Amino acid sequence: MRAAMTRIRFKGAAVAAASVAMAVMLTACGGDDGSDEPESKPQGASSSSAGQESEAPAPPEDDAGQVLASIKGKDGVEAIVSSVKREAGGFVTVKGTVKNGSKQIWTAPGWQGMEQEVAGNGASMAGTSLVDQTGKKRYLVLRDTDGRCLCTKFEGLTPGAEAPFFAQFPAPPQSTTEVDFQIPTMPTATIKISG
Repeated sequence: MRAAMTRIRFKGAAVAAASVAMAVMLTACGGDDGSDEPESKPQGASSSSAGQESEAPAPPEDDAGQVLASIKGKDGVEAIVSSVKREAGGFVTVKGTVKNGSKQIWTAPGWQGMEQEVAGNGASMAGTSLVDQTGKKRYLVLRDTDGRCLCTKFEGLTPGAEAPFFAQFPAPPQSTTEVDFQIPTMPTATIKISG
């Protein structure tokens, strides 16, 4: 009888240990599942504590070779839009490349816009916007609670250099498939939204 009770207790302990091990494994797997699914918040959204500088990382360059629009400004500066994607979190990401065809260092003069809230973004794309002509609505660049834009900040491009850019905006309604992309000091370009 005592041997039978010992076996039952041993089996019970083994089942309990297996249950605990399974729970630990499931908990450990509950974090990053390794999938490439987009996050539900815009890239660069910051949850850092006050006083810490966190710059929005540029999204991966998956459509870098595609040209949706080529916007030529004064002094040989050109912005090439390669991707305009509607993301799952309710925003649109515009990506592309800026080329400095001028004979001097380019620091995105005027591109940060005149809006007071984004004034501290320096040489950035903070002043860009999307315009939905059908819905008669303008969408400004997203920014975090400290006024940092969810867009590229430039260090200064030497003559002949180029750099990738991105800017994120609230998404227009699903029925809107085409928007005007506006960069201060540059002509407007009409671009199609994918996704």
